[in-house]
Amino acid sequence: MFQGIKLKNIMMILVGAAIFSFGLVHFNIQNELAEGGFTGLTLILLFVFNLDPAVMNLVLNIPMFFIGWKLLGRKPFVYTVIGTVAVSIFLKVFTIYQFEVGLQNDMFLVALFAGIFIGIGLGIIFRYGGTTGGVDIIARLANKYAGWSMGRTMFMFDAGVILLSWATYLTTPRMMYTLVAVFLGARVIDFVQEGAYSGRGAWIISEWQDEIAERITEEMDRGVTVLKGYGHYTKSPREVIYCVVGKNEIVKLKNIINSIDPHAFVSVTDVKDVMGEGFTLDEEKRPIE
Repeated sequence: MFQGIKLKNIMMILVGAAIFSFGLVHFNIQNELAEGGFTGLTLILLFVFNLDPAVMNLVLNIPMFFIGWKLLGRKPFVYTVIGTVAVSIFLKVFTIYQFEVGLQNDMFLVALFAGIFIGIGLGIIFRYGGTTGGVDIIARLANKYAGWSMGRTMFMFDAGVILLSWATYLTTPRMMYTLVAVFLGARVIDFVQEGAYSGRGAWIISEWQDEIAERITEEMDRGVTVLKGYGHYTKSPREVIYCVVGKNEIVKLKNIINSIDPHAFVSVTDVKDVMGEGFTLDEEKRPIE
């Protein structure tokens, strides 16, 4: 059952669960902010019926465990159970041993830190294959089968839960601060998941394509692909260079191009996820830790 389960992934899921739970207790619960998804439902049950969020997190997620088992497969299911149970444990720990942050007079900072802590925590959990149950499972399924970002999917579900919170215990100002926290959290989730291997993709059109490609290969140790094309207006054949470099290398790339052909046409685009040699694999095709 545990074939393919990595200890590193489990440890990072535990770290993410701790960060998530810390933020939820010390920013959301202490300041009566809402949250989206099943976590938001546990907060509604806390503030309306005084039910323990650590316990209710497990109770609400039991049905989702079966969905996770059927649709996600064995390994994601194990990581999901670990993530969900870890969140409940850390919620209990931080509830018992919490301290007052003292930001009640600055709700904007509360919203910012709530979004950052929850976003970082969930982003780490997602990146290492886990979820915290509930809407996280739905978001993971949407990412797997529809290609939607998890942050986007969660934001859509969060809106409905926040409206329910507003109808039960949430004041209008705190509802607005909650929206700030949820929106920021969604952006942080995507950044944590995709930011490590982000880069820049460059399309280069020049009469000196061979010299440019050679310099990029020699000086930057990056692969270069040359594509065949033609100018639509002139109908003349063109060769187009495409390469992907790190964000910190784009200035060096531009300097190389400019030193060879100042009139070259260069289009630079964001690349959110890069896999392969030089990014996730070394020269021996082994994963880069």
